[in-house]
Amino acid sequence: MVLERINLHMHCGELTAVIGPNGAGKTTLLRALVGDLPHTGALRFVHRGDVEDSRPLRIGYVPQKLDLDASAPTTVLDLFATATSRWPIWLGARRRLRVTADKALAVTDAQYLLRRKLCELSVGQLQRVLLALALVPVPEILLLDEPVAALDQSGIERFYQTVSRLRTDFDLSILLVSHDLAAAARVADRMVLLNRTILCDGSPRAVLLDPLIRQTFGFGVAEGDVEAEAARNLTHETCPLPAGGTP
Repeated sequence: MVLERINLHMHCGELTAVIGPNGAGKTTLLRALVGDLPHTGALRFVHRGDVEDSRPLRIGYVPQKLDLDASAPTTVLDLFATATSRWPIWLGARRRLRVTADKALAVTDAQYLLRRKLCELSVGQLQRVLLALALVPVPEILLLDEPVAALDQSGIERFYQTVSRLRTDFDLSILLVSHDLAAAARVADRMVLLNRTILCDGSPRAVLLDPLIRQTFGFGVAEGDVEAEAARNLTHETCPLPAGGTP
């Protein structure tokens, strides 16, 4: 998958939803951002006042799923120890690590899972654990790759409520890949239609009503449906929205 002319500006406290057909390059974009795939161009982090920061961006990442060995005794604490510390896990988790993991899990309402085996978690519980892990340390950008694809409606609502709260509590820039246009519209400040390049970039309402939606997916979205989704939007505060990047 080759992506071309990707130009995005993300602001603090803003959640940008990336939608597109299968094979559009949505996951490829996230993998390029975290350095798993080579790419040209650059990521720039600019503080308020147009002061550019040359240090590497801290990026948190929540994948679509985590392949687990059902027979492995690995616990949530073990996962945090492996991901955040060089201390050999067979020597036991240090107290500081336990405190860090417990605080991170509390942010996603999952602190009670600290000693639970990963293979015992429900899909929703595992996604909240992975979300908590992505916040250690607190990133400047949080990438979510279809994190609710395997959740039921209740789990979807709970996950998005948590994400919406996190972007304001931590002033995060969040990039969310979603195949569910309605769910993305409810939670996003901004939406990007991607199909190898950026086809459309703007508010969820503007993007969903663009004729390119019908051309891309083979169906359109009625204005009444967009208004209904907007009315259900989760309550949150955001930073001022930027002018969208252009292809």
